[in-house]
Parts: sequence; C-alpha cells; structure tokens
Amino acid sequence: MNTTATASVLPVPMPGADAAEHRVQELLRANEELKQLNARLSDAQDKLMQSEKMASIGQLAAGVAHEINNPIGFIFSNFGTLERYLDDLFEMLAAYEEAESALAGSPVAARLKALREKIELDFLKEDIPTLMTESKDGITRVRNIVQNLKDFSRVDTSQKWVLADLHHGIDSTLNIVNNEIKYKAEVVKDYGQLPDIECLPSELNQVFLNLLVNAAHAIRADRGTITIRTGATDTHVWVEVQDTGEGIAKENLVRIFDPFFTTKPVGQGTGLGLSLSYGIVKKHLGHIDVTSEPGAGTCFRVTLPIRHPEEA
Repeated sequence: MNTTATASVLPVPMPGADAAEHRVQELLRANEELKQLNARLSDAQDKLMQSEKMASIGQLAAGVAHEINNPIGFIFSNFGTLERYLDDLFEMLAAYEEAESALAGSPVAARLKALREKIELDFLKEDIPTLMTESKDGITRVRNIVQNLKDFSRVDTSQKWVLADLHHGIDSTLNIVNNEIKYKAEVVKDYGQLPDIECLPSELNQVFLNLLVNAAHAIRADRGTITIRTGATDTHVWVEVQDTGEGIAKENLVRIFDPFFTTKPVGQGTGLGLSLSYGIVKKHLGHIDVTSEPGAGTCFRVTLPIRHPEEA
C-alpha cells in the first residue's frame, strides 16, 4: 500500500519583504515626527503672532498715552496758575468787603448787598477752592494713569536688558487692570525689599497682568482677595500672586501652561496668557510655579535671577 506523506508548506519570505516593511515603519515614524514638528511650528507661530499683537498694542498704547500726556500737562500747569489767580482775587475781594462798611447807607452799599445775596458770595468763597482741589486731584489721577500706561506699554524694540524696579512695574500694572479687579477683589500688598533686577520690564509687566487678570477671573464669589507678595534671596527675587478663587483641578495643573488650554468659558479666554508668561519667565532664566486647591484658591510664584550669568 502506497502512502503519500503530506508535508506542511511554509510561506517562503519574498526577497526584499523585510526591507519594505522596515521602510514602511520608517515612513510612519517620519510622518509622526513631521506631524509633531508641524504642531510645534503652529504653536510657535501662534505665540509669535500673539507677541507681535501685544507689541503693536503696546506701541499704540504708548503713542496714545504720549498724545494724552501733552494736553494733560497743559491743564495741570494752568490749574496751578488759576489757583494763584484765585488767591489774588480772594485777597482783593476781602479788601473790598472791609471797605464796604464805609459805604453804609448809600445806594452803592444797597446794590452791593443785593448782588452779594444774588450770587451767594459766601457760598462761592467756600465752594470754589473745593472745586479747584477736586479738579486738580482728578487731573493728577488722569496724569498718573497715563504715566502708568506709558510705563506698562513701553516696547523694548531694541531688546536691551535694563535694571528695573519690579514693585514699580507691579503697581503700574495694577493701575492698568484696576477696572478688572476692583469689583471682584481687594488687593493686599505684602512687599519685601527687592533690588533692581536685570530684565525687560514691559515683558514682565505682561506676566503680572496675566496673573492678576486670571486671579480676578478665578474669584466667582461676590468678593475675594488677591494677595501680592515679594521677596528676595542673595541671587533671586520672587513674586507671588495668590487668590481666594475656585482653584484649579489637579488634572488641569499639568496643562495650564500649554498653549490654548483654558478652563474659561468659550469666548472668555485664548489659552495663551499663561503660555506666553511661561515663555517670558524662561526667557529671563527664571521659573514659574503654581499651587492650587479646588475651592481654596491658587498661588503663582515667579522666581527671577537678579543678574544674568555672562555666558547666558
């Protein structure tokens, strides 16, 4: 009886199959790397556009502030002159009042008395100085706001690093964002002794603005508190902005510096503020840290070197 042995047939690898598979894997990896590169390029482009936009806004604000500053200067100067004129007029009026008794019983005296009562001279003598003081205070406030706007929006077109007072930058920024904060929170300043640091002041002002506005937005209750603390070591300074807002969920803490990540409702945030702030702080060879507890508020701490190493 003849038996036929059945042998199992194994697939014979085609010449070059492994090389083709390897090539496909390489193409897939290259494609993935290209996607990641495009994503990073897109993020960089968005940041650059935002930076250019802020620079343009800064230039516009600085120009407007400069144009407003000139007429404000004229008005402020004229108020000072007007106050001196009024002092002279009141002195002359007092002399006339002293001489008025010599005209008693005459028609002129009766006419003067009627005119005094008609214009309420005694009230005018009290109210005019008050009006002048309030108006001068108002002009001074406008002048300070314009100066703060100029300080805040100063554009470092030459990118020259200068020695600057961080407290001055924080105060200027607070005046700029006052309308954003005053209805939401009380600002508490706990300033330490800070040396002037080597920095680009307008860029750090942008960091402070982002942190302060975010702190105000985080407060959803009727009113909260924003505390600003500063301090220094031998080589670094630090600035803390702490709020009593809703806090940040733990799963979001690792993403808050990512471009376009935001927990704000649609239309209320671009998600670029903290990302740009992170980049600015890194550019200054510093670091920014955050601690937060849902329901208990958030604290951002910016640490910056006082001087930059020469090799940097």
